[in-house]
Amino acid sequence: MRNEAQEQGPGFGIEKLFLKDVSVEVPNSPEIFTSREAPQISIELNNNAKPLSDGFFEVALQITVTSKQADKTAFLIDVTQAGIFAIKNVPEQGLEPILAITCPNILFPYAREAISDLVIKAGFSPVLLNPINFETLYMQQKEQQAGGSSPNVN
Repeated sequence: MRNEAQEQGPGFGIEKLFLKDVSVEVPNSPEIFTSREAPQISIELNNNAKPLSDGFFEVALQITVTSKQADKTAFLIDVTQAGIFAIKNVPEQGLEPILAITCPNILFPYAREAISDLVIKAGFSPVLLNPINFETLYMQQKEQQAGGSSPNVN
């Protein structure tokens, strides 16, 4: 009887965490290493979730870090950290926040570590990404969706 109750209750688990894709480009080497210009770092973030089978989801967090010095690309590093998560017996309205907030929060430290290591191995000074508030990003996305195509007025 107890096993039935446990199976019917909501459940969340990490099945597997893995580095799905990685790319490192240093297009202007070796000249870029002699530049004395201060680097300009830009970061792009993308989170995708897709169902796999009953109660299993793949969530992939893609982070692209680009460094430019004097309008030349010093490096471009693209990391996709992914995980397979078991999410069972969760109502539909509870599923989206888990996929958009909880799962990326679990994946982010792994992606950050991979990026930091790759930047150093590419010959550059370390880049440590600041923590990301995925809850705020999720809320902003929901507000934009609720606003439809109306322009954002400040």
